[in-house]
Amino acid sequence: MEDQIGAPGSGISRRDFVKASGLGGTVALAGCTAPGEVPTEESVDTSTTPAQSDSDLPTTSPPEIVNVDEQGGEVTLSSVPAKHEAHPGESMGGPVELPKVWAFKADDGEPSVPGPILRTTEGEDMEVTFDNTDGMRPHTVHFHAVQKQWEDDGVPTTTGIRIDPGEKHTYTIPANVTGTHLYHCHYQTHRHIDMGMYGIFRVDPKGYEPADKEYFMTLKEWDSRLNRQMAGMDASYDVRNRRPDTFTVNGKSAPRTLHPEDGSPIIVEQGDTVRIHMCNNGYMDHPMHIHNHRFQVTHKDGGKIPEAARHDQDITSIPPAGRHTIEFEADADPGIYLAHCHKVSHAMNGTSYPGGMITGVVYKEAMDTDIFKQLMDYAGYEA
Repeated sequence: MEDQIGAPGSGISRRDFVKASGLGGTVALAGCTAPGEVPTEESVDTSTTPAQSDSDLPTTSPPEIVNVDEQGGEVTLSSVPAKHEAHPGESMGGPVELPKVWAFKADDGEPSVPGPILRTTEGEDMEVTFDNTDGMRPHTVHFHAVQKQWEDDGVPTTTGIRIDPGEKHTYTIPANVTGTHLYHCHYQTHRHIDMGMYGIFRVDPKGYEPADKEYFMTLKEWDSRLNRQMAGMDASYDVRNRRPDTFTVNGKSAPRTLHPEDGSPIIVEQGDTVRIHMCNNGYMDHPMHIHNHRFQVTHKDGGKIPEAARHDQDITSIPPAGRHTIEFEADADPGIYLAHCHKVSHAMNGTSYPGGMITGVVYKEAMDTDIFKQLMDYAGYEA
């Protein structure tokens, strides 16, 4: 995984990226300077924590894919307070930052928002331990779709099980429903998901045949007042009057979404079969549109759509907690094409357009162009 460029999945190597683009592999530390456009579950957890400086909190990393089968069917999750840079540069309405999130991490990995992608195979059981030893508040972990024992459902009010600070708990999660699913904290769910406690859970069917390029993408809208309030800043969040102002793909806002290491460009080569698992961990519908390509939705919420019911399309609206797997052939004129939410206000950073919930299909053949280099400049990638 460390050598892969692009969205989580099966992108190209850094070596191939450098060869195709002619760019070096150094991440900009100060961000981009190119010009942009002008612009009752027990008690309710409403407490904030004291303000912390940037140096007190780690910065989130891009989500990693954890092959749980290769770990003997075991994984340990924990939650880490962190700061989240959705777009650290100054272009296109940046910087965009969530000053405090609660980021999942797996085992000894780095904290990320979204959390690590847990991948297993049909018929395998996962032992998922949530370690709250160093935590500050109760949590649980709920896995969508798969059928499990009552006590492993992850809902404190119906199972009587919550994981308090200083405790650990192990869930047995059978891989008995194939497809792309979600997991998230189910304690004070409305708040804990909006603080970043969500991720993708993937069950590959036996004999699974991957596409030439396969990627995972998580959509999320945020009301940053909550994150600022939890960071001890002067902000007041009201869940009944939620006003999203930050829109992300795999935790990043455009143009950072196009950053080859920190973002999630959909990197393809002409003739590739491309499979994208799109997941919505937000609370709003997001109609996702890909320019200049026609795709088919092959799976919804882990269920396979019969071939007779599929049709070519270029937009699919994904509801809250929904998962759509799409497939297409990279058969367009090799170039750079947007993939974005078609609620145009979601494709903005504040009052600046474009931004937000936008990424792109990037043909390897188009990387050695001036416009690609300009986009890398906007995204904060340095030669």
